[in-house]
Order: sequence, then structure tokens, then C-alpha cells
Amino acid sequence: MARLLLVLTIVLALQAGAGFSSAAAASSHTGLASAKPIWADEFNGRAGRAPSASRWHHDLGASGWGNSELQRYTASKRNAHLDGHGRLVITARRKAGGSTAVGDYSSARLTTKAHFSFLYGSVAMRAKLPAGRGLWPAFWMLGAGFPHLDWPYCGEIDVMENIGSHPRRVYGTVHGPGMTSDVGIGGSHTATKRLSSGYHVYAVEWQTDKITFLFDGVAYSTVLRSSFLEGQTWAFDQQMFLLVNLAVGGEFPGMPSRRTAFPARLQIDWIRVWE
Repeated sequence: MARLLLVLTIVLALQAGAGFSSAAAASSHTGLASAKPIWADEFNGRAGRAPSASRWHHDLGASGWGNSELQRYTASKRNAHLDGHGRLVITARRKAGGSTAVGDYSSARLTTKAHFSFLYGSVAMRAKLPAGRGLWPAFWMLGAGFPHLDWPYCGEIDVMENIGSHPRRVYGTVHGPGMTSDVGIGGSHTATKRLSSGYHVYAVEWQTDKITFLFDGVAYSTVLRSSFLEGQTWAFDQQMFLLVNLAVGGEFPGMPSRRTAFPARLQIDWIRVWE
């Protein structure tokens, strides 16, 4: 397992500014075959097209999503589209005259549920984040049994969360039974520059006994199974699917201010999963 983490670290460091178009590319960077790609979306396609329906499903609605969020998630290409340059753009928009009412904002939340899930391995996203109070971009995973298996029993791994009012900080967190639901267990990393100033690689290495969070190929936090307290459950021995979204408002980021710029864009270069 330590060897696999080393492989992932080298791969991500080398790929942070580079393209990746084949399974052989990962091995050619490292000389090792253990970082075997099993799923990817490079977001190639004509400008204005919707993300691949064979890879992604849209979550829809304006229910607050358990966090008092303001956005209505839609399947509109105004909220999620390919830019024609190998990127997926998720755009949060504010209605004219909108304030802090649920539904005054629109955005997109994409999941691989019913298309792809996996058990253990490495997952990474290269992306440029938006900045501004009240913005909440996230790349995360849920147990494939959700929603029939209620949260937090399904388990949740947050590969990347950011709140726009902390423009240099990335959070990596796990949630499961017995944990403080709003906090979970994990850590954070503060970058030298704003995360909206360029593209970075956000990744997690998921193993049977630990979960390690990485920023641009460097580990910044590890959650150990052996460190769980009595009453806390390791809910990460089950298949999980991917989610990526851009929320507005909510208990974690707070409400957007008049100075928050809309449209706000989460720009994703690629998402990849290794065995």
C-alpha cells in the first residue's frame, strides 16, 4: 500500500500540468504498473455540449440538500457544459434581483451513481476553483448503497471542499456513523496562492486501513482506521460513487455577499480513478 501511495504521488506531481489520454501514460511516468487506471473523464467534446450521459447523472432540485444551500440544481447546459478545450465547466448563476432565498441561484451536481463505483484505490481531479463568499465547490464520494442506506451509514469521503471566503484552503474529510456530522474527521491544507488563480490536482488514496488526502501530489492529511474512537464506525469498506458540484450558501460557507461575483465557475480539466 505504501508503494501505491508513492506511485500516486509521483503520477499526480507529474500530471499536475500535463495531459493524460491513455492507461499507458500513468505507467510511463512511473515505470510501475500498480497505478492502473480504471475510469476517467477527460471532458473532450464540442463546446457547449452537455457532460457525457454515459458517465454522469444530474441530481436535481432545490431542497437545501441538508445544508441550507440556496441553489437549484438543474440539467441545463447553462449550468454544466464542455468548453471545447477539454474542460467541464460547472456554473453557478444568480437570478436577477436574487438575494438569499432558496432557488435564487442555479448550479449543477453530477454523480456517477448507476454508471460507476469502485472499492479502494486512488481518485483525483485537476480543477480551477471559483472564489467568493458563499461559494462551495466540492469533489466527493458516497457509498453506492445511498440513498437506501442512509447517510452517514453509507460513508462519505470528501476529496476536495473549499469555501470561497477561504480562497487558499482545501479540506479533505471523511464522514461516518459516530462522528460529528458537520465536522467529520480529516484535515486541511493552505496553498501559497488562491486556488482560483490556477489549476491544481486534488486527490485521495483510499485503502483498507487509511485514507490519505493529497494536494498537487503531496499528502497533507491521513485518517487512520486504528485511530477511530469507541462509537465511531469505519464506513469505507463498500463501493463508492463520485460526485462533483458547486453549491451556493449553506451552513459551511455562509451566504453569498453582494461582492460575490456571478456567474461563478468550477473548471475541471479531468477526473481519474486508479485501481
